[in-house]
Amino acid sequence: MERRSAVPTVQVDDGTFRVTEWRFEPGAETGWHTHEHPYVVVPLSTGTLAVEQEDGGHAVFEYVHGRSYSREPGARHNVVNHNPGEFAFVEIELVTR
Repeated sequence: MERRSAVPTVQVDDGTFRVTEWRFEPGAETGWHTHEHPYVVVPLSTGTLAVEQEDGGHAVFEYVHGRSYSREPGARHNVVNHNPGEFAFVEIELVTR
């Protein structure tokens, strides 16, 4: 079954930071990607997202509106909205250190 794509909107891309708002309809996905930079995610919604791994595994995480988290580069995954409604977050990447 083919999924719809989440909609990324780049808000800032100034050579130091890249700030992207991601909006997911129910069932939408980011598509497979690898994080090349450290990043922070700021959920704009409360709900669950499934994070699919290349080995076929996946994990479901609960996100809370406004409760941010950070990750180091290197993760390769696909993020899928399993909520009955729209889900959104802002991703802030540090593209230079």
